[in-house]
Amino acid sequence: MAQSRAAHREAVSTPRGNVRGELRVLADRAALADEAAREIASRARAAVLARGRFEWALAGGSTPRDLYRRLAESPYREEFPWQQTRVFWGDERAVPPDHVDSNYRMAREALLDHVPIPPVRIHRMRAELPDPMSAANAYERTLCAAFGLATGELPRLDVALLGLGADGHTASLFPQTGAVAVRDRLAIAVHVPQLGVDRVSLTVPVFEAARAVIFLVAGEDKAEALARGIAEESASGDDWDACPARAIRPRAGELLWLVDRAAASRVVA
Repeated sequence: MAQSRAAHREAVSTPRGNVRGELRVLADRAALADEAAREIASRARAAVLARGRFEWALAGGSTPRDLYRRLAESPYREEFPWQQTRVFWGDERAVPPDHVDSNYRMAREALLDHVPIPPVRIHRMRAELPDPMSAANAYERTLCAAFGLATGELPRLDVALLGLGADGHTASLFPQTGAVAVRDRLAIAVHVPQLGVDRVSLTVPVFEAARAVIFLVAGEDKAEALARGIAEESASGDDWDACPARAIRPRAGELLWLVDRAAASRVVA
């Protein structure tokens, strides 16, 4: 089984243009989930050895769901350091936790209900509060308490897991909303006029402070957004509000893109 999965991984030696961070291209969505599970598990074990705990922010969407389901299976269900893991969220929709669109519900059904992680270590965003800004403020307080932060400090996540939308959004940092420009908050309320919805999201500085930012990207419909998001900044400058994923630039951590072949069609020769 291990050899079969390894065969789905492809070396990336000829990316088109300059690429921000490390790029790994996998054959398909199944291979992508396998690679992501190995990567997360490896980083979790290393974090526990180094600091006694593993702290990561989950992402919503169908591609992370495949990863979560893989982690809920053997051998990860038995071998992952769940007792030393603390779970946060990168963003949430303004819906109750049992709603079909809830990122929390997706992660709970795909992963958290199936592994021995203590409930006290699960820190969800309460985005169902009537006022999204109140929900953002509450999550800031959650982060400050969990990480013991003083005013102006940032939490240091071991992994910030992110997805990528076809429009270039990541977490709930959507184009033309100004969300990527917020630098004095840990969490914000975001109104997305193109979708007519409200969301709560961690901010760019929180993602940039992580020890590792890992993007999971799958599907041909993401190819153009990936090509834009992964490219180095042009000499003429950059409009991060047009493609928010480009704004995520870890300051003292790693940037890893795990993508399937379809999503990489415009990035790899």
